[in-house]
Formats: sequence, structure tokens, C-alpha cells
Amino acid sequence: MAGSYILITGGAGFVGSNLADALARDGERVVVLDNLSRPGVSRNAEWLVARHGTGVRVEHGDVRDAALVDRLVADAAGVYHFAAQVAVTTSLNDPLDDLRTNLLGTFAVLEAARQRSDPPPVLFTSTNKVYGGLDHLRVELDGDRYRLVERPYGVSEEEPLDFHSPYGCSKGAAGQYVRDYARVYGVPGVVFRMSCIYGRRQWGTEDQGWLAHFGRALLRGEPVTIFGDGHQVRDILWIDDLIAAMRSAMARIDVVAGRFLNIGGGPGSTVTVREAVDRLAAALDVEPDVSYGDWRPGDQRVYVTDAREAQRLLDWQPRVRVDQGLDRLLEWLREAESLARGPARRARRVAPGAALRAAS
Repeated sequence: MAGSYILITGGAGFVGSNLADALARDGERVVVLDNLSRPGVSRNAEWLVARHGTGVRVEHGDVRDAALVDRLVADAAGVYHFAAQVAVTTSLNDPLDDLRTNLLGTFAVLEAARQRSDPPPVLFTSTNKVYGGLDHLRVELDGDRYRLVERPYGVSEEEPLDFHSPYGCSKGAAGQYVRDYARVYGVPGVVFRMSCIYGRRQWGTEDQGWLAHFGRALLRGEPVTIFGDGHQVRDILWIDDLIAAMRSAMARIDVVAGRFLNIGGGPGSTVTVREAVDRLAAALDVEPDVSYGDWRPGDQRVYVTDAREAQRLLDWQPRVRVDQGLDRLLEWLREAESLARGPARRARRVAPGAALRAAS
């Protein structure tokens, strides 16, 4: 790939900071674009700069700033586009901001790539929410978990789209733009429709990053609220496995350009929401204080990824088992909580409104 660095929009977030770390460890020069607005993201940016020095440059800015995006994409060897509004609940409260961030931000990235004579490859992260609530599928309660009666391998890329919530609409529409820019303008882009990703540097909230949110609440002795009945099933994927799939996709962009790929742990990596709480609580040797709330719009009773197409095209398989991943998550959460309580922060402070230019 031509260009002098890899650009990661939203690169100080959970997925972005892990990817930036992996690339920098392998000697890649990385530029991170992030507005540092989400909880914990500034800490991730500080950690990247402290860890990699001149190998990572953090640009404090917004993906909706087309001029800034143009400048950064102009010399990028590849673009991982993660910058987004990431929560269904937030999109319901402010659908216009959701649209501007997710759709127009993606449009800015694609347009910047299109202007080049040699458009860089673009990997865009979407969501399983583009399939809606999957209400057309037959679901049964089997013991304490729901199951998809007619989808033993999970949900594939052939499932009909049914955008549900402004978040589902904006991410779904943005993904269609990525595909169309690949086939109309020759911008080599691929879309990952992801299930539940978890791991280090995830500062989870009630609305997004639920495994980390539950783990942190249990670690602090705080109550946990489950929306729905707790029997809903999700397949979960450890962050390192996702990074491996992403890097394989970029290496094989000639094969996967213009495609949608469902990415997740698959049928062998499923948990119910209540089971996840109980497993985390047992590992911490605490009794969880659990209450239940109403189902949220578009919440799927079951979502399991049929990732066979991604496995075939990327020569990729998830490696980390659920029990291993949950143990690793708790190990990191303990460390993060310990550092947060310490008398001094070890990492360099990122001042709001300023850019860290650790590399030229």
C-alpha cells in the first residue's frame, strides 16, 4: 500500500486503540483521529503515546471535519474507519447527531479516498443491528436461553436487512456507501458487521460495551440492570481475534473489496446476558445485585454470527474461548481500577482541544 502511515478514525476508542497498538508493535506508523469525547478514550490516547512515542500520532479532531479528513487520508496507506456514534439509546435521543457522525462522517472518509489517484483501502465497522430485531425468525426458549430454530450456524450476510433504530439506519446506510464506492469509484472498501466485541481498553457503559460495563460494576460492588429477561443470547469475540480478522481483510483487500462480512465468535462462543453476569460474578467471588428493565427497541432475543464467509475469505478463526476471554477482561478491569485509584496517573495527559503530535 502506498502512503506513509495507517489512519485509524476513532482510533483512541476500544477497538481503535487495540489495533493501533498492534500495528505500532509491528513497526507501522499510525495516525489516530479522535474527538476524545467518550469516557475513557483520553486514557487510551495517553496510553498509546506513552507506549509507542513517535510510532503513534494522535490528532484531536472530528471525522465530520471534511478538511481535516481530506488532509489525513491524503497520505494514508490504509484507513480503518471506526469513528462513530455507537449506542442505540443515544441515537434515539439525538438522531440528527447520529446521522451526521455515522453517515456524513463515513461519506467524508470515502470522498477523501475517492479524490486520490490511488484510493487507499478502507475498512468500515458496522453492526448486527442492520438486521433489526430478527422478528421474522422463529425463536424458542430452550431452558434458560433463546435459540434460533432455523439458523443453526447463526445469521449470515444473506439475512434480509431491516434497519431498526436511527443507529441501525445510519450504520446500515454508511455500509451501503462503502460498498457502492468500491464498485462505482474503485475505492477498495470492506464492511465488517460485528457482533459483541470485548477486551482490554473497553470502558463499557450501560449502552455499549456491556460485558466490560457488567464486569466493572461487579468489581465495584454496584448493582447491575439487565434489559429484557436475561435469556437473550449473544456470541462474543475477544478483541485480539477481531484485530486478526481486520488485518487479514486489509491484506486481502483485492478479494474482499465491496463485500459485507459478518464477524463474531459464532455458535461456539455464545453466552446469555444473565450467564455472563453470573460468570463474571463467580470469577470475582461476589453475589451480583441484579434488577431487570424493559426490553429496548430492536433488541434481538438471539444474535449469533454465521462467520463462515469471513472465515473462508480471510483464512481466519476465533482463537480465544469464552472462559479465557472473560478471565482476561477481568484481569484488565482490575488493573484499570487499580490505576484509577492510584495517587498519580502514569500516562501522559491529553489536553482537550489539543493534538498530540508524537510523530511528524
